[in-house]
Parts: sequence; C-alpha cells; structure tokens
Amino acid sequence: MSTQTDVLIVGAGAAGLAAAKELNKHGISFVVVEASHRIGGRAYSEEIAPDVWFDLGCAYLVVGPDPEKHIDESNPFVDFAISQGTDIEQYLYKSRYAYNGRLLSDREMKERDRFYKDCEEAIQKSAERGDDCAISELIDLESPYATPYIDMMAVTAPKDIDEASAADFFYGIEEHINFNTRRGYGNLVAQWGNDVKVSLNTKVESIDWSGKEVRLKTNKGALRARCLISTVSNGILAAQHIHFEPRLPDWKIEAIQGLPMGAENKIGVHFTKDVFSPDDSGYYQVWSDDAHGAYVDVNLVSTNVVTVFIGGRFSMWMEHQGQQAAREFALDRITDIFGNDIRQSAGRCIATAWCTDPWTLGSYASANPGQFHQRKALPLAINDKLFFAGEATARANGTCHGAYWSGVRAAREVSTVLKPQSPPMSGVKT
Repeated sequence: MSTQTDVLIVGAGAAGLAAAKELNKHGISFVVVEASHRIGGRAYSEEIAPDVWFDLGCAYLVVGPDPEKHIDESNPFVDFAISQGTDIEQYLYKSRYAYNGRLLSDREMKERDRFYKDCEEAIQKSAERGDDCAISELIDLESPYATPYIDMMAVTAPKDIDEASAADFFYGIEEHINFNTRRGYGNLVAQWGNDVKVSLNTKVESIDWSGKEVRLKTNKGALRARCLISTVSNGILAAQHIHFEPRLPDWKIEAIQGLPMGAENKIGVHFTKDVFSPDDSGYYQVWSDDAHGAYVDVNLVSTNVVTVFIGGRFSMWMEHQGQQAAREFALDRITDIFGNDIRQSAGRCIATAWCTDPWTLGSYASANPGQFHQRKALPLAINDKLFFAGEATARANGTCHGAYWSGVRAAREVSTVLKPQSPPMSGVKT
C-alpha cells in the first residue's frame, strides 16, 4: 500500500468503490482503506442454505420514478446484473395484512387503505407548509390501524415515529420499481467492486487535515494525500471513532448529529421444504394484541426464505436479546400467517444487528424532527480537503445506488479541485 497518493478514500462500500472507479477515470491516484475484512459495506450477502443467499443489508435493487431526468434515481447495479447474466426479478408480489392471526376482510382493507392514505396526506401537507415535526404529531394514534402503520414506519423511517422527521420522510425519493436477485445484492456489489484495490482490515484512527496535506493514521501505518473522501457512516462519525485534527467545524458536526443512524434489522428464516405455494409469496404485515408486529417478505425469487423486518427501538432491543430470541420472534410472526405446523420445516436463521455492528453503528441515516435541513449540509466538502459521500449524503438516501452516486459526486468534486482548469466546483463549504 502506497503511503502517499492524491486521494485517500475511507470505506469500501458502494460509495467508496464508486469514488475509486470515478477517480480512476480522471487519472487521479488513490488509496482505499476499509476497516472490515470485506468490501461492500451494508451490501452483504450470506449463504443461509446451500446456494441460497440472504441479504443482511440492502436487498432491493431500487429504481426511482424519474431516472431519465435525475441520474441518481437510476440504479447502475441493475445494468451490471444484466451484463453479468445475473437473474433479477421485478417485485410484483401481492400485499396482505394479518391481524390476530387472520387476514383482513375487504371492508377492513378499505379502512386500512384509507388510514394509510390519510397519514401520507398529513405528512405531505406538513412538509409543504415548511414544517419539520415528528410524524407522531400528524397521525391519528387512536385508529385501529395506527399500530401496523407505526410498525411499518419504524422499518422504513427507520425510527419510531416520535423520533422521525416528517419532512425527511416526505422528501425522500419514492421507490418506483424494485428488483431482487437470487444471488444476493451484496454479492452483486462485491463482484462489481472486486477490481478496486482495497486495503482491508485497515482501521482509521485519526485524520489530520491541519496542514497542506491530509495525514491518515491507521492500525497499519500512516498515509498522506492531497485530500480525502470519507464514506464512513454517520454512526461512526457521531461516535467520534475517528479523531479529526482539527475537529470538524460546528456546522458539519451539527449535520452529522441531526441525521443519526436509524435501526432496521432483518431476520431471515430458511425452510427446508417447499412449504409455500406461488400464491403465498409476497409482502405481509402482521400485528396482534399480544405481541409486537412486523412486516414480512415470503419466498421471494423462490428461495424458501422468509424475511421478517423490525425497526426502531424494538429493533435495538431485539439485537441485545440474541439470535435465538430473534428466531423465535420471526417464527411467531410467520405462524401468525401460515399456522404452527410450518415450524417443523424451519431451518437456519440469520438475524442482523446493524446497531451494534462496529463499522456502521446503525442501518442508515434518518433526520431527527427539525433537522431535515441538514441533508443539504452533510455532503458539503471542507476546505477542498475533506469530502463526504455515503448513503446519508445521497439524494436517494438509505439506498445502495444512492451511496454509489454520492461516491461519483464526491470524486468529481475532488477532480475539480485537483485539476484547476476544470469549471469551478459548486457546493463546497469552508
């Protein structure tokens, strides 16, 4: 690993890898360091059964509603999958809702639809007025459908609604088309990034940007560069696991703290027999009077895997209960849908723990109430030396392709600084 280069890139997730590839196009030298033993970051697949892959992080290849107008709503991993002959399947499954062990009636479904729509309209009107309040202030908490809505929002926000900014939720890019791949999104990202040279197991301890160069201290030695791109999570930055000298300016620290990491976890259960019919596959939301609810994806791309999603404070609590407790919770929710006999075919289980993962300290960033404006500040560079990328800085925040485009954006900003003949760079704060 060279000790001196043009650019240091911290983190080898989608953002860091995309930044490296973009810098390479501009003929700019770089070194990528990664604290983990692997590339991909929160795009990570594990084999839950022989040749059956479970995505612990991002699982849906999302495409936004207007990719032709907004490049960052496109998903380059869709095209990459196609170019590699990897099968992808568009998510066209049914949505069903089960309360106290039974599917909702047609009348109840209409009532639920109306309530969810009312919530969406209340959030939209609040955001359009310029408010930035907690989502909990906008919805009817006494509705019989408030509980499943709260459970759903805890996963998608991903925070409990009293801690989630309504403006942040409303102004996020709507998912337009989703794809899944049987081979795993994490595997796809790792395959795409395997041509980038990365120093793995290289933990950054400090970043000194006080002089003409940026100096990086790692557990493997020191590095120097003209500038640095940080793609580490807001969880790591907020916890000050990396020491900056001098400290980051107040406006940057406020942006990091205003967009803390949320908590979304997944519990995957593989079933050893073909217990699901084609009509069983799809999305379910399950809740009851006796236990915490969840939403559930059943047998996508014919893998015999059921994924149970949980979020917010309950998700944090469940992490500390351990794998066995997570498995029991997931099986309880699955039996709420399919009956108790299905337990006999339950195989291996994988439960994620993103909040205690030492390299992320959370699943993805979400604005606190009153802090949505920090989305604009977070990506801004400092003194043409420190540049920032990663899903929290992306317009399509919370997504793998958003992280990708943030890396491209940061690399282009760096290129403009290192090549003064280029047009002046915009969006850089000092």
